[in-house]
Amino acid sequence: MLNIIEPRTPDHFDAVRRLCWEYRDFLLMLDERSRSIVRTFYPREKYARLMTAIEAEHSPPNGGTCLAIKGDQPVGCGMFHTIEPGVAEIKRVFVADTARGTGAGFAIMQYLIKQCRDLGFDYIRMDTGKPLEAATRLYLSMGFRLRDAYSEIPEIADGHLLFFEMDLRSNRPD
Repeated sequence: MLNIIEPRTPDHFDAVRRLCWEYRDFLLMLDERSRSIVRTFYPREKYARLMTAIEAEHSPPNGGTCLAIKGDQPVGCGMFHTIEPGVAEIKRVFVADTARGTGAGFAIMQYLIKQCRDLGFDYIRMDTGKPLEAATRLYLSMGFRLRDAYSEIPEIADGHLLFFEMDLRSNRPD
């Protein structure tokens, strides 16, 4: 059984951090260009600082975090934060090898989208690397649309990233 929860305890947040480090390692193993991009965007020291600040950076009302648990094992995570008024950015959606193909990625994304909607965001934006074809298919199947870059991108990543947006305004309950 898969459960998606909001992390609340130090153990939960430690599990999110561990999964985020696994995600970084996963990206480093994709290909040389992906390795270069990860090292440019998230050198080890910068990533370590991000991991230390997860609770503060990704908590309501300006963000959120979720943890996927299968049985009693953390198997996935995702988070979002505010990038401008009314706009959330989803970050670090990751599912461990042991849970791929189980619907965990879909469940994590559903949870994050609901959190963004409940907090009153109008749009969600996110990006992913072109080699992550399964992630791209998932995001498009959930109603995200491709768009241009929404932030400044270093030259090394030009042409290697896909950018997505979901408009939450039309599906908001009255």
